[in-house]
Amino acid sequence: MAPAAHSSSIALRTQSDFVNDSAALRSASSNLVEKSASSPGAARAERVAPIVQVLASLLWLPQALLLATGVGSIVAGKGMANIHWLVLGVVVIGVFRALLDAVGNRLAFRAARAVLSRKRDKAVAALARRSPLDMERPASGFAASVLAEQAEAVVPYLSRFRPARLKATIVPVAIMLCVLPLSWVVAIVLLVSAPLIPVFMALIGWRAKAASEKQLVEMGGMNAFLLDRLRGLATIRSLDAVDLTAHRLRDNAQSLRVRTMAVLKIAFLSSAVLELFAALGVAMVAVYVGFHLLGQLNFGSWGGRLSLTEGLFILLLAPAFFEPLRELSSVWHDRAAGEAALEALDRLSDDGVVLPGADKGATHTTAIHAAVPGVRVEEMTFHHKGNGSAVFGQFSLDVLPAEHIAVLGPSGSGKSTLLALIAGLAPYESGRIAVGNVPLTPATAAELRASMAWVGQKPHIFAGTVADNVALGRPEIGPCEIGTALGKAALQDVANAHANAPIGEGGSGLSGGETLRLALARAAADPDAGLILADEPTAHLDTVTANEIMDSLLRISAGKTLIVATHDPVLASRMDRIVLLPPKTSQERV
Repeated sequence: MAPAAHSSSIALRTQSDFVNDSAALRSASSNLVEKSASSPGAARAERVAPIVQVLASLLWLPQALLLATGVGSIVAGKGMANIHWLVLGVVVIGVFRALLDAVGNRLAFRAARAVLSRKRDKAVAALARRSPLDMERPASGFAASVLAEQAEAVVPYLSRFRPARLKATIVPVAIMLCVLPLSWVVAIVLLVSAPLIPVFMALIGWRAKAASEKQLVEMGGMNAFLLDRLRGLATIRSLDAVDLTAHRLRDNAQSLRVRTMAVLKIAFLSSAVLELFAALGVAMVAVYVGFHLLGQLNFGSWGGRLSLTEGLFILLLAPAFFEPLRELSSVWHDRAAGEAALEALDRLSDDGVVLPGADKGATHTTAIHAAVPGVRVEEMTFHHKGNGSAVFGQFSLDVLPAEHIAVLGPSGSGKSTLLALIAGLAPYESGRIAVGNVPLTPATAAELRASMAWVGQKPHIFAGTVADNVALGRPEIGPCEIGTALGKAALQDVANAHANAPIGEGGSGLSGGETLRLALARAAADPDAGLILADEPTAHLDTVTANEIMDSLLRISAGKTLIVATHDPVLASRMDRIVLLPPKTSQERV
């Protein structure tokens, strides 16, 4: 979203109880999403890193040949004088191999971090685009768990497993091509033992992936449960349910521990399978070469007997043949966790029901922001996704400029949904909504939201000062505008009491009434807000506090259009007009 659209729409969205989860998600994930590396450079590093690591492994072939040649020369009685160049070659190749491997590991890690950053950016952008009325929108606790914890499993999967898989594909084949011209018996031993390892590892891997997916689901559910209970801690204490909640959390932790241990058991099992077959393969090669050099086995080589140099070369290559497979086994569990994390990130990246105008920039035009807008809803139809019954069917409503109306109706009649649709927080299916004679469409939604203010019953409060929570990062709102807004919301005393002391995340340190006054101050501080939408502003408040909130709401909405969804008959009586919504909205104009 463009900066203008973001600064104008955050004043609307962060005050809505519809989008408390998205506000918390943005706050939790702002420290998690790294700046993505340039796409061409990251893509190049992702391709080059495994190749560099494979080349580093292949350098063992000439190094082993030099070692075998040197030992063979010494045993043949040629002395130490003729092997200096062999020793130098071994040292040079060894140093170059170590450097090449280090470069490959570094490139692989950077490429993996870049891929994870892009995945996180895409997931966060998709979550920000999703409408708060999307019933399938993931909970903030689950989304934060995926982005912060589970997503980290992508790095070892991309930086260790994928290069190891490529090495396990190329290096054994290269060693086989070197061994085959020397001994067909050794080639057969390696050829028979090698396929058994990936077969058994694949069988174990399927089970590991299923166990890892269950572990990730359990972790996400536990995080969502914990976040939900932390939000309702005051309610839990008032209902004396602390012990019950702690017992439930303990059970969840125990279940997560069991699933984590199941993943680790499978990972250890895959390593044991590889070590068994690798040890058997190397032992069979060593036994054959030893007895062949002793003259007990006179077959297996091409037309003659292996020399000491050839036999030693084969013995040096035999463990290296299984080394890539051993490395693959050690990171095999990274595959299960990494693929499960990638799938979770991809699920978060699904758009679902998209917020209208989420990708559009807001252009502040005088025609929209100067005048106080009226609202016209004409034969609108809306269904929640996956719900067959219509919330609104052919619904119409006219609100005059500067008119104050109250929308009343039983729970479930669609009061809050109506305000959200007028605010452009979800696309309606048919009909027409116009704000200030401007049709509400995906092309105009962001701009129209910039001319609205939202006052919800559960506004989200960010960690920061009172002034910061009023301004919300909007550069056009300075100290004078903040002071005026605090005065209209009757919050000046609270602001003076807190001074520059920060408020806790979620509004800790403020009462329920003070939190709502802060939401009113946000709306009052926006000079472009000609339309104010208030959702149950007096819900769950005592009579005295509710009357103070009503007075403040009427002060900030003077000369502006105000639409209030409420159950409060006292608040409704102070409006210019009351609109009643039956349980199933009629098709008549109201």
